[in-house]
Order: sequence, then C-alpha cells, then structure tokens
Amino acid sequence: MLRSVKFSLLICMLAACAPRGQMAYAPDAAQIGSVREVFVATTRGLDENGNYSGKRVEAVSFGRYGVSVPPVREAGEIKWPPRSGKIDAETQFLTTYAGRYQSSGDFRSGLNKELRANGGEAVIFVHGFNNTFSEGVYRIAQMAHDLDLPGTIVHYSWPSAAQPLGYVYDRDSALFARDGLERLLNEVEDAGAKRVVLVAHSMGSTLVMEALRQIAIRQKSDVLDRIGGVILISPDIDVDVFRAQALAIPELPQPFIVFSSERDRILRLSATLTGQRDRLGTLNDITRVGDLPITFLDTAAFSSGSGHFNLGNSPSLLRLLDGILSVDASLDADRIARTGLLPGAVLTVQSATQIILSPVVAIGNELQR
Repeated sequence: MLRSVKFSLLICMLAACAPRGQMAYAPDAAQIGSVREVFVATTRGLDENGNYSGKRVEAVSFGRYGVSVPPVREAGEIKWPPRSGKIDAETQFLTTYAGRYQSSGDFRSGLNKELRANGGEAVIFVHGFNNTFSEGVYRIAQMAHDLDLPGTIVHYSWPSAAQPLGYVYDRDSALFARDGLERLLNEVEDAGAKRVVLVAHSMGSTLVMEALRQIAIRQKSDVLDRIGGVILISPDIDVDVFRAQALAIPELPQPFIVFSSERDRILRLSATLTGQRDRLGTLNDITRVGDLPITFLDTAAFSSGSGHFNLGNSPSLLRLLDGILSVDASLDADRIARTGLLPGAVLTVQSATQIILSPVVAIGNELQR
C-alpha cells in the first residue's frame, strides 16, 4: 500500500505542471496551419456534455478529425488553446472539423478513399497512460507532422481515466480495450489497407501486444500479414510478460522497434510499483530478449523532464529521425549496420539490436546540411 501511495504521489508531482488539453474548433485555422486528418476508433463512453470520457463501453465508435498544426512552434511542442479567451491559429493546435460516423460501413467507406489516395498505407497510433481523448488525437497529428509520416493516420483511443492516480484503472482499461483494437485492425483491413504500422506509447504498448497475441491465437493470419511494422515508444510492459506475448506470435512484424531510455522516470516508478527492476522501455540488458528480432533505439541522451516521451517531445531527436520512420522504411538491423543510418553505438545480441543514439553526431549532421 505504501509503495502504491508513493508511486501515485510522484506521478502527481511529475504531471502537475502540465495543463490538460482540450479541443477548440476553428475551421478557419485550416487557412493558417498544416491540417492533418485523423481517423478515430474509440471504446470511450460519452459524458453528460457529449464528449468522450474515460468511461468504458464495449461498442466501438468511429470518427474523423482535422487538426491544424500551427506554423509557429518547436518540433515536438503542442500548445493547447485556452479554456476561455482568444485562440491563436499561428501558435495553437486547433480542430478544423470533427465528425462521428453513424456506422462502421461509413467509416470503412471514408477510410477507403484515404487509403486509395495514400497507396494503401496506414499508421495506427495507440496512446498511453493518463490521456484524454483530445490529447491522443492531437498527439498523433503532431507526430505525423513532425516525423512526416506518410499514409492514412488512424488513432485508437481507449478509455483512460486521464488522472495521475488512475494507473490501475488504466492498466485494466488497456486489457479491456483489446477487442476494440482487434476490431479496428479488421476494419482497416476491410477498408483496403495493404500495409499497417502500429505505433504505441507507454501503456498503449501493452494493449498492442495483447491484441497481436489475441489475433495470433485466433489464427487470423490475414490481419497479421497486413502489419508492416510495430513501434513501441517507452513501453510500460513487464519484460517477462512481453516475452510471453511475443513468443505467442508466430512471426513478429518487421521492423519491430522499441524506443527506450533508462532515464524514463515514469517507467522507473512503474517498475518500483510492480517490484521489478526494469520495464521493457528501460531495459539495458537486451540479452533478456536476444532471441527476438527487435531493434532497441536508446534515446536516453535526448531525455528531458520525465523522459517518458522522447520521440514525441525532443526537437533534436525528431530532426534526427525525420523521414526515417516512414511506412516505406525498412528499419532492420542489417540495414542500419550497413549504412550507418542512425548515429550511435550499435550492439547486437543474437536477433536483437540496440542502438544508443548520439545527439552530438546528430547536431554535427545538422551543421553540415
């Protein structure tokens, strides 16, 4: 009990300075910002105001949002509109349009048009612990913009309590939401997707791995064959649990990339709460997963604050990876070692590869441009 209270208090301290984001609708922002379109599937219920909440519902709802990424900002930065007062399309993320589909058929139809325009490529983002609906939608729009992700952008929003003290609720919600993510993958396939990359952050990584394990057990090879890559960002997963999940999948989708950092304070607290030494996102000794075809990208050198979302928050890391994490990219270990695609020390243990990314080299590359 004392350990749980300590964890919750420290989480509150780390999150206290970050105001919660909410959407603001401004159609005219499309004339100023760069609009990213985000398709959404969610197992969140609606609150009394008709907004998606942390309530769990079994039915999957579908929607479509336009998010204006402002021109005046640092890479990785999301500046939220105020709860009251004047909005600023030059500096703030804003919603240019929002709509909910009446049926899954309508969702597939809209998705099909976008997929055909994008060569059948799709990226599905799954948010992590302590996220509101709005935060997840704006985060994938920011990442799609800053990393120049090609393809159709899809977000799966599972029912997080969006509270620093809601860790246990969120962990259970991630398990509750497995069927919904599997449903979304089926819908995306039926809409005509040829290749899907799954991107998950923090606790969302547990959800992704559980869904993939579930699909493999159901022997839905057609769905697994469409998955052209998995990217886990700061995954909040017990290492032994991850091994069990991965070994249940006949062939892990490739590339399979884990963004990790031993300076991730949130995952260190999670490890303390669970009585473990490491979570997958802080793993240093890759011999524990050496038999799995995984590439670890160590981002500790880019950490700031809690260090829990370096890929999304670090301007220098985003510049380094700009264009590399595309759906077409083949981020396999052999290619990295052969071309020096990413700067840093490379360690290979059996099938697993760890790359300790170096910001010094990255800055040098920037100066040479």
